[in-house]
Amino acid sequence: MTSPFQHSAAERDAAPQFVLPLVVRLERDAPPARTDAMETAARAVLTLLSDERATAADGVWTQAVHDWQDARIRKVVRRARGAEWRRAEALPGITVTGVTAQVRVYPPVPLDAWPKDLAKLQVSGTELDDPEPPLTPDPAEPVLWLNPEVAMSAGKAMAQAGHGAQLAWWELDEEQRAAWREAGFPLAVRTAAPRAWSRLTSGPLPLVRDAGFTEIAPGSATVVADHPALRAQLP
Repeated sequence: MTSPFQHSAAERDAAPQFVLPLVVRLERDAPPARTDAMETAARAVLTLLSDERATAADGVWTQAVHDWQDARIRKVVRRARGAEWRRAEALPGITVTGVTAQVRVYPPVPLDAWPKDLAKLQVSGTELDDPEPPLTPDPAEPVLWLNPEVAMSAGKAMAQAGHGAQLAWWELDEEQRAAWREAGFPLAVRTAAPRAWSRLTSGPLPLVRDAGFTEIAPGSATVVADHPALRAQLP
C-alpha cells in the first residue's frame, strides 16, 4: 500500500506510526451481518477521507490524516455495545449506518495514544455471520474482492475492506472521487472465486498486501479494489 505523500516502504516504516480507529456497534440481541459490516466500514473510511475536516487546509483532522497516510495506513476495528457505544459516539468522529451495521470512524491517533474510551474496547474475536448469502454485486458499482484463500475474523476483514476502499480512492481523479462521494459511496464486498482472484491480481487494480501485524502472514494479498473507473485497465 502506497501513500500519496511518500512512496518508499522504508520511509513509511520510519515515520511516526498512526492508526485509524473504527468501532462497530455489536449489540448482543442485534449483531450486524458480516458483509454489511465490511461494506459499512469501507464507506466509513471513504467518508472520513472526503470530509472537509480531513481535506481542508485548516481542517481539524487534516494534519492527523496527512501524518497517518505518510506512514502505514493502519486501521483497527474494535467493538462496543450499550454504554460503551454511547461513550464512543460522544468522541469526535463520524458514524456511518448500513442496512444492519453501524460503524464509527475517528481521526487517526498515535499508535500508542488511543482515547481511553476507545482503548478499553475489545478488538479480538469479532465474529459475525451473514444470515443469507450476499447478492451478486451490481457490475456498475465498485467491488472489494476478498482473497478466497485467506481466512480473517470479521474485524480484520472490515479493516482490510477499508484499506481496499482507500487504495481505490487514491487512484481516482477528483472528478471520479466527487461522483463516488455524491452517489453515497456505493460498493460491495465479496469473496472472489479462485479463478477470478487470479485474474484480478494479475492486472493493475489496487491490491492490498497486509503488513502482518495480526492474524495473517506479512505480505498476504487480501483485497483487490475493483472500481469501475479503474476496471477498464484490466488486461
